[in-house]
This record gives sequence, C-alpha cells and structure tokens, in this order.
Amino acid sequence: MGGYALGSAFDSKSGQMIMVALLLMVGSFYAGTLFGNNGPIYVSQLPSNSSSPSSSLSIGMSIFTNKVALTYRKTPVLIPETGMNVCPLTFNEYIPCHDVSYVKSLLPNLDVSRREELERHCPPLENRLFCLIPPPEDYKIPIRWPNSRDYVWRSNVNHTRLAEVKGGQNWVHEKNQLWWFPGGGTHFKHGASEYIQRLGNMITSETGDLRSAGVVQVLDVGCGVASFSAYLLPLDIQTMSFAPKDGHENQIQFALERGIGAMISALATKQLPYPSSSFEMVHCSRCRVDWHENDGILLKEVNRLLRSNGYFVYSAPPAYRKDKDYPLIWNKLVNLTSAMCWKLIARKVQTAIWIKQENQSCILDNAEQKLLNVCDAVNDSKPSWNTPMRNCIQVPSAQTNFQNLHTRAERLSVYSESLSKIDISEKEFSSDTLYWQDQVSLYWKLMNISKTEIRNVMDMNAFCGGFAVALNTLPVWVMNIVPSSMKNTLSAIYDRGMIGAFHDWCEPFSTYPRTYDLLHADHLFSHYKNCGEGCLLEDIMLEMDRVIRPQGFIIIRDEDSVTSRIRDLASKFLWEVTSHSVENKENKAETVLLCRKNFWAIV
Repeated sequence: MGGYALGSAFDSKSGQMIMVALLLMVGSFYAGTLFGNNGPIYVSQLPSNSSSPSSSLSIGMSIFTNKVALTYRKTPVLIPETGMNVCPLTFNEYIPCHDVSYVKSLLPNLDVSRREELERHCPPLENRLFCLIPPPEDYKIPIRWPNSRDYVWRSNVNHTRLAEVKGGQNWVHEKNQLWWFPGGGTHFKHGASEYIQRLGNMITSETGDLRSAGVVQVLDVGCGVASFSAYLLPLDIQTMSFAPKDGHENQIQFALERGIGAMISALATKQLPYPSSSFEMVHCSRCRVDWHENDGILLKEVNRLLRSNGYFVYSAPPAYRKDKDYPLIWNKLVNLTSAMCWKLIARKVQTAIWIKQENQSCILDNAEQKLLNVCDAVNDSKPSWNTPMRNCIQVPSAQTNFQNLHTRAERLSVYSESLSKIDISEKEFSSDTLYWQDQVSLYWKLMNISKTEIRNVMDMNAFCGGFAVALNTLPVWVMNIVPSSMKNTLSAIYDRGMIGAFHDWCEPFSTYPRTYDLLHADHLFSHYKNCGEGCLLEDIMLEMDRVIRPQGFIIIRDEDSVTSRIRDLASKFLWEVTSHSVENKENKAETVLLCRKNFWAIV
C-alpha cells in the first residue's frame, strides 16, 4: 500500500551503488544496528534420546518445554500440558493444502491435462499436522521494507534452483548471505521499470503510462518472484500476484519474504478466489498457462475477472515467434479473443495486448453464431470459492461509478453499489471506515513499534476493508480476506482499490509459513464457533501460528468466551499476550488481545 518513497534509493542502475548498499547491509547486520535482533530467544530440546543441547546454548537463551514430535490432528483436540508439540525441522515449509506427498496420492483421480494437481487439495483432518511449524536453521528476522524489495536473507529461503535457472533473466542472484533481486523477469531481464513503461506506451499510443491508462489493480498470473508487482508500486498500482507451487520452487515464498503481496494459486479447473470485475489488467509474462486449450476456458475466467475496458497483457513466444507450433497457438488465441469481443490494440516487442470491450450486441451475435456460450444469470453476492470454472461469458451490464475514478486514493472512500445489494448501507460503510481509523491508531500505541516493523498484513475477516484503508498511509500492504461463508463484501474492497481473496478458515490458507508480520482477526473465531471439527478455535490458532513470522503480532477481538480461551492457550503456542479493554462499534466495552509470537528455534 502506501509509503513507497524510500524505495527510490534502490532504483539506481549503478553496480557500484548496489555493492555499497550490500556492504552496508551486511556490515550493519554484524554490528546489530539495521535489522535488530536476528537470533532466536527460545530454543527447544531435541528428543530425549539425542545428545544434550546445553553445549550449543548461548547466554540469554531460554529453554521451553514444548516437545519436538510429529503430531497429527486428533478428535477430540488434545494439547499437552507441556504445550503444543513442535513439528520436526524437515516440516519447516509445510503448506497443508499444497502438500506434494498428499497430492501424489490423489493423482489417479485428478485431471492432470487441466493441471488440477496444482490446485488446493486439503487432506482429511486426521492427516493434517497438529504441531507448531519450526523455522529453518539459521532463520533471521526478515529485512525490513523497502530494503527487502531487493535483498532477503538466504537462510530464510534457502533454495538455489531459481537462481540457477533464472539468474540469466535477473530474477534472483546469490550475494553471500543474501538473495539479490535485480528486478528482472523472463520477458524483462533488463528490469521491470522499462517493461512497465513500455506497456504504458503500448496502451496509450506513447502518450502516457499505466496509471494514466486507468490501471489501479492488476492480476499477475504466474508471477515468479513478483518483481513486476514490486515495480508497479511507485505508480500506486496494487497487484494480486499468484503462482502455483510447481517446478519454480518457492517463488511465492521469495515474493512474500520480499514484502510483496502474493499467494499460491493456479488456473486449472476452479475459479480463482477473487470477485468478478476486479482488475483493470491481467498480466501473463511467460506464465506457463495454455490459454488456447479447452475451448479457451481459462481466457473466459480472465474475462470474468477483468473490469470493463480492462487489458489482457500477454508476453510469450506465440505473440512473436514464427517457429514450432507458435503460429497455430497464436491463431487460436486470436479466434478465442475475437469470439469474446476483445480487441487486439498492440503487438510488438514480444508482447500482445487486448482490451475487453463491453459490446453487448457483439457478444449476443457471436453467441447466436455458436462462437461462444453466454452464462446464465449468476448471483455476484456469492463468493467465488471452490466454484467450477464456467465455459461461458457474462453479458456485460452498465458500468459502475468507481470506474470513472482514475486514482486509488479516490477509490478508497467509494461506497460500492455491490454493498447495497447485500443490505450494507452507506451510513454503515462510512461509520466502519471512521471506526477503524481510530482503532489502528490505538493498535500502534499498544504494539509500541516503529511504522517500518510491519510490512505484510492480513485482515482475516475484512468486512468492507476499513482496517486496510486505515493503514493506507503506512508502508504496508494488506491481504483482505472475506470468509466464504459470509456475504461477498470483497467486491466492495476491490472497488476501493485494494486486494484480497475469499477463504474458508476451516482450511489452511494458501501461503508458506512465516509470511505475515501482522494478523488481524475481528470476531473471526465466534463466526466459526459452531462450524464443527476443523474449524475449532485451536485449529485457527495453529494456522495463525503457521502463517505469522517470529516476533509477528496477532490482534484478536471477539466475545469474552473466545478471548478468555485464547488467553489461556497462548503460552502453549509460545505466544506472549496482553489483554486490553476498548470500545466496539456500539460504544460498549470489548476485549482486544495483543499476541506476539516468540522467536524460537530447534537446536
């Protein structure tokens, strides 16, 4: 979100400047001045049959009583007196719904021709781990934004494959203890800034940039390490970046470690967990998606997500190469996009750009000629969650008012027409916005930290996005989550120029461990309290612990019965917790828990 000004210090193309910055960072780390305490506070004893760890303990470290033991979820839930068990170190990157070994067992029943294996597949409850996920060896508190855009600790994402296979395209390079991200990509190895300006020139006929073209929100498909998103930030363009957990190992983990908004997802058989008409641009740069296959059903999903007059940017070999099957693929793409009434507005320097024209008569004519299928009427208030893709397109309706606003700052205060359809009044919307301005100010006083200590934020029950709007002046980005069992307020959040996703908190989220600095849960637990096994308070707490970084904050406000139970369990999860009484929206007293995850490690 806001606060990107400091990033200009890293825009220099001078190799000398980069090396000076690198030496300063490494030197400051050893001096202990730039990034704070980089060592764990708590350490766990190894299982009793191993050698004593006492000789490896440093002065000032503490022993905790939690045991290292591979533990699975049982019914009823049982937490040992010694505290939650800690998973063995080999599970330090565990993502329950993207677990490779579990997906392999499902392969005979999956449609691999449509890449169904890349989608979410959550194991049965009894097959889910029920232990705290440990950090990897030599894990360090992440480098702070904006420095993290260009440098992260190697030990935090200790995987070399991307550097080996994509180093020539300037995705990522190894620099001693650090990974360095020069800002390149497969189709912009000389830097994302130049590529972004070129796209703006192509769309505006050399007269402007993406911002002047009205682009506020972008969906980056197969985002790599998300450098495209990082270099859109100076234009105040918000990007939802996603990629599957595939052969490009840990690309989303790299993106989030850098402080760039991203999540694991895949274009396969189900709709993406985002509302219809949410993006002015969908971007694919060598995104490894076969858009031309299966009657163009993936392009029809892009059509669902694009706003009126939105752009589809396609930087891939079929757009420019004349060998192999590329001309045949290109012709299929032209036919499919023409059937959807998209217009090709530019094609040069390895990139093609289409615009989604809202031409109702064209769509109806093409449907009559059997060139496409028109979707039956759908209820847009229903979240796009576990919804099969539809091989059809919606007949466009009238434009809504926010699309006449060209900057994100203007959109932040917009009352979306989608809210009136689900009985949320403009008065309630405005009151919610003002309320969270006050609460965020209070939160920062309670946390007693500098504004730069928080970068990756998730609002786990975002309602209309008021919490994220209140953070807009801070150097953070917010993943706004709307539970799939609630009304679709996520459309309104996108109408305000922000990003987010639908999710069901009875299941783990599609992200790596240790990827957020702050989690905010406003009456989340009480919403799920009668939803059965898998949705219990302990299950959601465990997922919070998996997602939050060491020394990260979790702010919970809920019914007294919920906050009391969390306060009792916090120490077993190795959280510190303080309780505060504040006023809720009805001006009544409400308990707020400020939890902080201790930085611990297995030794």
